[in-house]
Amino acid sequence: MGRLAIVALLFLAQSFCAILFVTDIFSSLIGIRDMPMPWEMRELLEISAAVGLIVGAVLGGLAMRRAVHDRNHAQERLRRASGAFLDLLNERFSEWRLTPAERDVALFAIKGMSTAEIAVLRSTSEGTVKAQTNAIYRKAGVTGRSQLLSLFIDDMMREDTDLRPPLKIVSNG
Repeated sequence: MGRLAIVALLFLAQSFCAILFVTDIFSSLIGIRDMPMPWEMRELLEISAAVGLIVGAVLGGLAMRRAVHDRNHAQERLRRASGAFLDLLNERFSEWRLTPAERDVALFAIKGMSTAEIAVLRSTSEGTVKAQTNAIYRKAGVTGRSQLLSLFIDDMMREDTDLRPPLKIVSNG
């Protein structure tokens, strides 16, 4: 049986147990008399219901523990991927010989910020940011932001562990 089927059966058993306890209490409160049942059978039914609720509570705790573990594992994988992406950015920025200012602008552009937002963050004019982004695109061998971002996405999606081969840098001098 699959995990989902077990959880569904457990849910049904717990629901039955809870309904049994609640109807027993309410029938006693409002004075409804049900058909007499041998006390042994009643005790067995109540013990079974209590055991079902306890098992459900234990399994619920285990499921919560598993969910927390899975969440922590996913966060760790995301942290590693973020670190790998940052390493990749730094590697490419060095390969393209970006200046510190161009590195900042490139990072903001990759994050999706507009030219005006980058200018405000860097306390510079939009014209300066445009000139820096053009220099970045030229050094990276792309024509715009989408291609710049695509370079990094392509690198991160590669199945092998090797990054793409470094770009050849041609000097103009």
